[in-house]
Parts: sequence; structure tokens; C-alpha cells
Amino acid sequence: MTEAAAALPFAKIYGEPLLELPHDLYIPPDALEVFLEQFEGPLDLLLYLIRKENINVLDIPMARLTVQYLEYVELMRERSLELAAEYLLMAAMLIEIKSRMLLPRPTLGEFEADPRAELVRRLMEYEQMKLAALRLY
Repeated sequence: MTEAAAALPFAKIYGEPLLELPHDLYIPPDALEVFLEQFEGPLDLLLYLIRKENINVLDIPMARLTVQYLEYVELMRERSLELAAEYLLMAAMLIEIKSRMLLPRPTLGEFEADPRAELVRRLMEYEQMKLAALRLY
């Protein structure tokens, strides 16, 4: 172990750094959960992935985004199925949009809206509400 790694505390208790694990410490298996990212819902996760990849909301590459989304949902499902249910519904929506984009386009006489349009509208509304909430906070 390097000196820098040895000097870093692995936890803080009441603001004090804990440099080594107490020998008599017992943590029940269900008492400790670690969340690397916290999302307020499936749209929040989706918006995070879009921003992280620097994707234009109006031109979402569904395949890549869906794969990343499903990876996160799988991690969540392993920890809590109840929590993952909302996210699974959004994943199903992403897969439906992707499949609709793969279907042949209608002829010139027929007009079909971009399958991503509803998702884009919801994401933009969500982002506006999130920004408004941050201004109020």
C-alpha cells in the first residue's frame, strides 16, 4: 500500500477520520448499503446518462443509451427489486423506441413522428422542473 493510500481515512465517524478498522466491529449484513449515484427516478437516470455522454437530447442514440441504462438497472435489481420496478418500466420504453426506430419508415405519403419525440418532451420538461427546483432551493 502506498503512503498516500495509507493516510486516507476509509470512513468518518462524527466528522473524525477512521484510519483503521476496529477489531471488535460487527456490521450486520443488511445494515450497510452503498449508493454510488442517487437518482430521483428513471428520468433523472436517463438525463444523467445523456449529460454524461454529452448527447444532444434531440438526437438520442437509443442503442447505446439503452445498454447503459440496462446496466444500471441490473445493478439496482440485484439490490432491491422494488426500487428497480420504475426503472424497468423506463427500460421497456427505451427498448420499444429502439425497436420502432428499426422498423421500415412509412412511404412519403404517410407521416410518422420520430419515436423519440415523447421521450425528448418528457426529458426536457423534467430538466426544466429540476432546474426550477434548484433555483427555489
